[in-house]
Amino acid sequence: MRQVTRLLAAGLLLAGLSLPAAAATPERVQVTGEVIDTWCYITDIMFGEGSTHHQCALWCAVGGIPVGVLGDDGEVYMVLKVGDDTTNVANPAILEIQTHRVSVDGDLYERDGIKYLLIDQVVNDEGIVNVNHDDFGIQPFGE
Repeated sequence: MRQVTRLLAAGLLLAGLSLPAAAATPERVQVTGEVIDTWCYITDIMFGEGSTHHQCALWCAVGGIPVGVLGDDGEVYMVLKVGDDTTNVANPAILEIQTHRVSVDGDLYERDGIKYLLIDQVVNDEGIVNVNHDDFGIQPFGE
């Protein structure tokens, strides 16, 4: 009988481990910061912020590199959606605000340390305020 109980307990434990994680509950947030090309920002392949990186950031967004918002709080928020658009790759709404300083409203999901942002609306768009191409040049190809 003990062996049956142990087997049953082990089976229940394994069944519990194989269940998918509970769906995350979103938090309504407003995030302010610069829209960034996550690949160049995270990898430090090149300086990935501001006017220096604007053209490359556009190319990366069109090519499918995820776009993020580098918040004033120092956190990077991975943008999964903007408004009613159904795609994030080459999304015109993303391309219009790439490297701009924005304030956005949306739903924040966090899982395994990654912050995912579904933007409902861009509340404020200040344009490119991080004008740094005189210091770093235009990347990736210079002037």
